[in-house]
Amino acid sequence: MAANTPHILVVDDELSMRELLEYMLTREDYKVTCAQSGREAINLLEQNHFDLLLCDIRLGDITGLDVLRAAKKHYPDNVVIMISAYATTETAVEAMNAGAYDYVPKPFDKDELLTTVAKALELRTIEHEKKQLDDELKQNLHYGMIVGNSPAMHHIYKLIEQVAKTKTNVLITGESGTGKEVIAKAIHQESDRSNNPFMVINCGGIPETLMESELFGHKKGSFTGATHDKKGLFEIAHKGTVFLDEIGELSPPIQVKLLRAVQEKVFKPVGGNEDISVDIRIMSATNKSLEEEVIAKNFREDLFYRLNVIEIKVPPLRERKADLRALAQHFLEKYSKEMAKEITKFSSYALDLLNKYDFPGNIRELENLLERSVALSTTNIILPDSLALSLHKRRWIEGFKDRRFDLDEVSKGVALDSILEEIEREYLKKALACANGNKNKASELLGISFRSLRYRLDKLDIDK
Repeated sequence: MAANTPHILVVDDELSMRELLEYMLTREDYKVTCAQSGREAINLLEQNHFDLLLCDIRLGDITGLDVLRAAKKHYPDNVVIMISAYATTETAVEAMNAGAYDYVPKPFDKDELLTTVAKALELRTIEHEKKQLDDELKQNLHYGMIVGNSPAMHHIYKLIEQVAKTKTNVLITGESGTGKEVIAKAIHQESDRSNNPFMVINCGGIPETLMESELFGHKKGSFTGATHDKKGLFEIAHKGTVFLDEIGELSPPIQVKLLRAVQEKVFKPVGGNEDISVDIRIMSATNKSLEEEVIAKNFREDLFYRLNVIEIKVPPLRERKADLRALAQHFLEKYSKEMAKEITKFSSYALDLLNKYDFPGNIRELENLLERSVALSTTNIILPDSLALSLHKRRWIEGFKDRRFDLDEVSKGVALDSILEEIEREYLKKALACANGNKNKASELLGISFRSLRYRLDKLDIDK
């Protein structure tokens, strides 16, 4: 029996009922322990941890409600289902108010009881995973909106702490979409400049003819269209921080003028004659290797050394896969809230697909993917079909071709029902194998209900 097999405590003073319930639950691959009295059940609860309690309301010594309260006292997350042939409506309501998941009257339908048990355990798993993720996210949101608990991110957190209180210039390097601007914002927010401006300029997104004016401002009449004086970002950011994103895109003439501003914190507006002095911190970012750009004579060496006093290297997402789940959950909750949807989790197979994907666009690609997935999802769980990962879809198609499901054969005539049945059979077997025989887990992997899984297993005569 797998280590993660749910453990159920059955409490009933009637031997035949205990034996029936034990037989039913054991056939579903649950681990079952039985107690013939309320006091025996409480003793077991004090010594062991159970995932679910199935308890009769009327017992020989104490009531099932007493057992329910004891279970909730020892393990508040314990799921409890009450059963009885004698309980009144008031008793059932009292049980629910005391924390019972459900009340099942005797005589009960076996399939309905098993479905209730499966749903109760699934709810427990969802709530447990959500609590874990909530705890992870609370731990991982160290600075602003930075999410991650991997060793690489802990190293960055340490650097943020070390440089935040200084005036040192910082160069943040990493691939596009890794969150370099978020790192810069975190440093600003942790610094003594946090109440002052944080000005961002994308050096690759502004034409060279306008860049000098954007950085340093201009005087009225200094060029065509300059109808009034304008302050540049350096002046606006006085006492705050300037973040120069994609610094490697600056042209050599602008690099010359930027060097003085970085070195002396002094500059002249376009068309101006007087120097303006500012108290600013300069941070910059690039997805290029500035060392190689210096060697290629595309970037000034003296400017490079002025900007690169402290370098923070942000790893690509494929090198910090330990953070993927927390990041995905963060974006899932963000866009579920924005779109007024109640999507709470990912199916295990969807998470597996995310983990297998390299995300060349890094966190930006993951965020875009989750925004689209939430928009497309029609359920409260993200399934593989919602992810639209083209890379994995190609692999699925190639996988089917390898297993002789060739679409070109359609022109010759095929037995579609047989092909679909074979596909279904293999997926069911694979899901059961991945779940170590646990049908609750297998149904989750396949994105179907527990009852649907049972129906399909029976239909295809797959051993249970």
